[in-house]
Amino acid sequence: MRVRELSLTQRPAECCAPLAAAGMSGEDAATTAQVFKALADPNRVRIVNLLANAGGPVCVCDLTPQLGLSQPTVSFHLKKLATAGLLRREQRGVWAYYSIDRSALDRLATVFRLEEVRG
Repeated sequence: MRVRELSLTQRPAECCAPLAAAGMSGEDAATTAQVFKALADPNRVRIVNLLANAGGPVCVCDLTPQLGLSQPTVSFHLKKLATAGLLRREQRGVWAYYSIDRSALDRLATVFRLEEVRG
């Protein structure tokens, strides 16, 4: 099964097909699975939780003590979440700041709305 080809600006969370979509293709299933894989780690779930409750973008350096992980490990997890389209990344000098991509999470929430797809 081949993963859907995404444009350079498109990320998996931007094109997830609803689970109740009639005739979901293998490509759509693989793309949606990429987002689930990004969230399949407890540390990444905690990162999303911390960012969801933050008042704005958060520096990697502020996440490391809260998670009890090294900076390279936190950066690795953040990159996975950003690549999946769940986070936004902003470079400020040498530090990267991350925030939730709320529009991506809103689209992702529709993946589970079974009754709306069926009409």
